Amino acid sequence: MINIAVLGYGTVGSGVVSLLDKNAASISGKIGQDIKVKYILDIRDFGGDPFGSLFVKTFDTIVNDPQIAIVVEAIGGTGAALEYTRRSLEAGKSVITSNKELVAEHGSDLIKLAMSKEVNYLFEASVGGGIPLIRPLAECLSANIISEIYGILNGTTNYILTSMKKDNASFDDALFKAQQEGYAESDPTADIEGHDTCRKICILASLAFGRHIYPNEAPTTGISNVSISDMLYAKSLGYEIKLLGRAKAVGDKVAVYVAPHLISTLHTLSGINYVMNGVMIRGNAVGSVLLCGPGAGKMPTASAVAGDIMNAAKHLKARKWIGWSDADKGFAADPELLDSAWYIRTDAPRDKIERVFGSVIFANDGLSDADRISNAKNAENTFITSVINGSKVDELLSHGIFAKSKFRVLGDH
Repeated sequence: MINIAVLGYGTVGSGVVSLLDKNAASISGKIGQDIKVKYILDIRDFGGDPFGSLFVKTFDTIVNDPQIAIVVEAIGGTGAALEYTRRSLEAGKSVITSNKELVAEHGSDLIKLAMSKEVNYLFEASVGGGIPLIRPLAECLSANIISEIYGILNGTTNYILTSMKKDNASFDDALFKAQQEGYAESDPTADIEGHDTCRKICILASLAFGRHIYPNEAPTTGISNVSISDMLYAKSLGYEIKLLGRAKAVGDKVAVYVAPHLISTLHTLSGINYVMNGVMIRGNAVGSVLLCGPGAGKMPTASAVAGDIMNAAKHLKARKWIGWSDADKGFAADPELLDSAWYIRTDAPRDKIERVFGSVIFANDGLSDADRISNAKNAENTFITSVINGSKVDELLSHGIFAKSKFRVLGDH
């Protein structure tokens, strides 16, 4: 019998408890012994809950119980979650989490602490919800030298962009619809401004490249400046707009950032819509691997957490190596060094655009007659540049061309 405690009984915590109960026979058969939830920590009352007898109000009850071998942290944030995680690890208990903010900000220290206590700190559910990403990257693909990871890592933003594309909805209308459907929070800032995606790509980059990358080292732009006009122009050129988290090797460094990108409609990621997530990993032996599926949700996330619980249960006396080393100063490269074509929407006239940027592809030429008339009224010109780096495009824009929108164009892979 392996006793565990679950900290927090919100969406994730309650899903984990429910899944462990529902699939108890299958889980015990796969690991060779039973897993029992002994405690659930939550300061709230849950009258009539079927697991009501397991609730406790103080963390000391859990950390001081030598029978608890595994602690599931489902509180979220970096306050009590950080304190309880540290205390659990120091007490010789393995910790499982879905807390992307905690892992992105403090993962290096917590991994080091777990190693010193010869226990496990596992976080499969912190990126991609129910999609297996962490363990495949750390184990199945570990023989590869990873050159790049990029993908759609936030279901809320992908839902909004898909609604704008398919329903011709404005950004505000698409966001409102996402909130009505329960895919966006009442305060959607962390999603639409890219912070959630930033934490996730930093975790993947740290794991793939071996050094801790902090979110404040990854320039982040969200989707609040993406308009219906941008969707229309992109479509006329054979592209869609997706918010991507991206980590790419640059010599002995790695550039990590989050921003909207134009992606060819022929690219596999272009077909990943609504709340689905998809991540592309490029290794020197395997080539390109795409992992996709539900990136959030109660039971998909619970599935990933429960998988980590089972993994920790199998390795109570042998630590699983899933992690990275401390940060190196200067390891994070400037994403402006990365070359790409650029999508630019502006009021500047064509002759000035061609004089400053040289040969470009104008999106306006691919519009329908009705859209071209509308575009003429707005006096806009939208174009795609040749392949240049971010610093160069900003230098060219300083020559009197104001960009209403400026997005990278993802190259073919």
